[in-house]
Amino acid sequence: MIALSRPLAEMADAVLRTADGREKTTLARKYAAEWIAARQDGAITTPLTHREAIIGAATPPDFPARPEKPELKDPRDVPRRRPGTREGQIALLHAVAHIELNAVDLHWDIIARFTDTLMPLGFYDDWVKAADEEAKHFNLVNDCLEALGSHYGALPAHTGMWPGMWRAAEDTAQDLMGRLAVVPMVLEARGLDVTPGMIEVFRKAKLDDTVAALEVIYAEEVGHVAYGSKWFHFLCGRHELDPKETFHSLVRTYFHGSLKQPFNEEKRAEAGLPPDFYWPLTDDVRAKSPNKAD
Repeated sequence: MIALSRPLAEMADAVLRTADGREKTTLARKYAAEWIAARQDGAITTPLTHREAIIGAATPPDFPARPEKPELKDPRDVPRRRPGTREGQIALLHAVAHIELNAVDLHWDIIARFTDTLMPLGFYDDWVKAADEEAKHFNLVNDCLEALGSHYGALPAHTGMWPGMWRAAEDTAQDLMGRLAVVPMVLEARGLDVTPGMIEVFRKAKLDDTVAALEVIYAEEVGHVAYGSKWFHFLCGRHELDPKETFHSLVRTYFHGSLKQPFNEEKRAEAGLPPDFYWPLTDDVRAKSPNKAD
């Protein structure tokens, strides 16, 4: 039998406390491979026995370790570059790498932070897989940056991405359902809306390796949104809550802003998000009736 080197929550905590992007993702992929191998070997089974030795507990940092670079600037101070230029393409990839590294932390954080909530093993399987894929995504994008003569950290990043994106994690640190609603079902779902346009930018630039990397990310992000929807509905069932009404309430509580159109309705539906979940939360609807019940 394959035994884990340490409980899963401690693995997650170690990833969150690793600063360098490449080192963080290397450790993330190592621990994910360890968990997956133990599951496939039958060392971790349902019903879960020896929970403390397998899942364990952790006190994850409020703010994950980050590298010294990129420098964080107010969005108004980050130069705008046209995506049709090589400089603009590098800037766009740098922004994607920034988001992907943030996603690595977000998915390991959900494992480390909510161990007091008893969840099936499938919950951990899904988020380990998602975290592993986010680490792969960061490395794919960083490889593309290096092929263009750049690297992650070479450009500033605006605070709307980081630490702004981490605000959702901070706000939902005590609320697993809120975390599922806002991170995978809102923030990652937005990636399904905007990634096709990014792919076209790099296809026009004839950067085939970058197109291939973004297509991998696009396909796998559907699964991450689906994991969020799956476990959100699971918890709604556990607590006898209406999923749509609960989703609307949590997003209005924790998400600072309105959902932006246009929506990739096909991929959102594939991920388990029907239109009546997100359309009532758009900027137009909320501006007209911000307190109206759905």
